[in-house]
Amino acid sequence: MFPRGSSSAGAPVPACDNDQESYECPLCHLVCTDYPVLQEHVELHLEESSFLEARNLSDVDLAQRIQNEEVRQQKEAARQEREDFQKLQRQYGLDGSGDYKQQLLKNMEKEVAQGRMQPSEYHKRKADMMESLAFGIDDGKTRTSGADHFHCSLGDRGWGCGYRNFQILLSSLLKNRIYQDCLKDHLSIPCIPKIQLLIENSWKEGFDPQGASHFDNRLQGTKAWIGACEIYSLLTSLSLKCQIIDFHQPTDPSGKHPRLFEWVLNYYKTDKENTAKVVFTSKPPIYLQHQGHSRTIIGIEERKNKSLCLLILDPGCTSQEMQKLLKGVDSKSLKLLQRFVTGLKHKQYQVVAIDGVLSAEEKAARRQASQLFVAQRIP
Repeated sequence: MFPRGSSSAGAPVPACDNDQESYECPLCHLVCTDYPVLQEHVELHLEESSFLEARNLSDVDLAQRIQNEEVRQQKEAARQEREDFQKLQRQYGLDGSGDYKQQLLKNMEKEVAQGRMQPSEYHKRKADMMESLAFGIDDGKTRTSGADHFHCSLGDRGWGCGYRNFQILLSSLLKNRIYQDCLKDHLSIPCIPKIQLLIENSWKEGFDPQGASHFDNRLQGTKAWIGACEIYSLLTSLSLKCQIIDFHQPTDPSGKHPRLFEWVLNYYKTDKENTAKVVFTSKPPIYLQHQGHSRTIIGIEERKNKSLCLLILDPGCTSQEMQKLLKGVDSKSLKLLQRFVTGLKHKQYQVVAIDGVLSAEEKAARRQASQLFVAQRIP
């Protein structure tokens, strides 16, 4: 700003008729007769100019801040998306963290280090594992003697329930004369890596291409979880006639699934009248899937009051627990098998049910239909 009394505030203007000296503002050309007034006027111009310049700078700064915040939010969203994706990969065994063999060896080494396994036992089990993997046949160590029950092991704990339920299904089917001819090339229970190979082969045949792409067409070498769609594809590729039923929401106001229980009851019912307390049928077990776990339905109990109770084999139960049940049925051991309507609390369930053998033509039709596969839903 100009110092007070400065002569540069404005140039003198020719005097008016009354000979009074005038001064013109160099910025807006306003004519003043009083020099101090002109100086204050010019200073107001300069203050306004400084204010406008500062405001312009503030606007630029605000715009820059907004842009920086948008960039930060975009980066944060991308980071969160990556973390969520990696979490899903870890959850479903697709993070490249190893496979059945690597997990089994690692966990057995921990058992030895913590004194729960002798080194000699470690080397024996390692040799048994290598033989099992070489032939693609389960070593039987997780099978409950006297039952079609397989439980998860140190090699598949946390992710292997789908594979173990397939072993339960296959073990039962091999004893059923209806399916023995169909399964003549699969008379031994496969180990988990072999089951992964069988599922990959079903994809190569053309079953469930959408599901195959989810796994990048590869299960071997991973700890990938499998569900109802993979079980359906595998069973169908083995020429077994099956269907997926999707109970996609509760059918009771309190969040229960009575329709699922009714469906299972109808599945196991026979056309013949039977007054026996226990009725045996040729119907195979049913694969039952919900978020995070799967089990196998082997029957249903209808009580005198018409309430229903599913009978279930759970891969999460150990052979020791199942052996207690086989030695003597009591109310405590029965809880391992029984699931009442109040015990199925998940929002959605899927079942895979087997009902016969496919002809070559039917199998080809199912392969084609699987390109546009949608599970049948129970409303």
